Amino acid sequence: MEAILSKKEIADLLKAIKQGQVSLDLDKNGRKHFTKDCIPLNLFQANTFSDELSRLANFDIILDNFCQNLAITLTNNLQRTFSISRSQIDSSHFLDFLLENKDVGAIAVLDISPLKHGALLLVDSHMCFSMVEIILGASTEIELIQPNRKLTSIELNIIQSIMLKGCDDLDRAFAPLINLKTSLIKVESNSRMVSITDADAEILIGTFEVRVGDQTGEMKIVFPLSTIDPLREGLKDLLNVNKAKQGIWTKVLEQEAYNIYSELIAQSGTISMSVGDVLEMKKGDTLFLDYNLNSPLKVLVENKHKFFAIPGTHNGKKAINITGVKDQGA
Repeated sequence: MEAILSKKEIADLLKAIKQGQVSLDLDKNGRKHFTKDCIPLNLFQANTFSDELSRLANFDIILDNFCQNLAITLTNNLQRTFSISRSQIDSSHFLDFLLENKDVGAIAVLDISPLKHGALLLVDSHMCFSMVEIILGASTEIELIQPNRKLTSIELNIIQSIMLKGCDDLDRAFAPLINLKTSLIKVESNSRMVSITDADAEILIGTFEVRVGDQTGEMKIVFPLSTIDPLREGLKDLLNVNKAKQGIWTKVLEQEAYNIYSELIAQSGTISMSVGDVLEMKKGDTLFLDYNLNSPLKVLVENKHKFFAIPGTHNGKKAINITGVKDQGA
């Protein structure tokens, strides 16, 4: 069996071909080499994300929970309606990702103990400037400013306060799997100043679309594959866990419903009066109710007629005795 070339040997061979050190002409016997169309293969990234997604089933549920929680947090804190939706999940190598995102607006470095390596939260410059303007009190009637430059240190500090609140949202998203204690280490605008894993380590990237009013932007969250891999078994059972919790909550809600207080009114009669007549009422006036002494009282539950009753007393206090249930079809 012929030996298989290593990655380094393949790289050296390709380099030699580009430099012309290896000829691609006819061999010494004059034989022609026939070629056919083929699909190019990246030898350094042969594993596709579809393979990783199958290994990390239901990871998209975690990301969806995170973006929903964060949208609520931003809406409550900035008093503007934010919507965040997941657009895709990708994989890449850490260094390649940083090079592709060197012009991003803000990068938050997160510690996600007890998981190792940490995570990154990236917000593009367009959305960063929009949030800064909103925090500083920009009117909803004016168009938000979008400078063509990097964020200043002051603007990064403003963004940091928002990203800090997102730590709790990440903890809640992972709560069905693990008790995270996410903390914000720092916020940078230069991708070369952040590092959470080796340059050639594979990472998982969740990309989200952020909307506030007419403004749209992009946000990304990054996890090293080795960080999420220990949660693989928990992710497989995530749907079962959610169903079990839903069943528990249903029982809790049913039990708590019996402890809710309702307003009951024993109504002996009613009267209709104009606003003018009410304003003219004075002490000593007599109002005649439309009520038959031989008829039972109407018992209203939250202003809806539910029972019939007769008045009386019990231990010296006024009381009613339920005599029947109102036909709901009547």
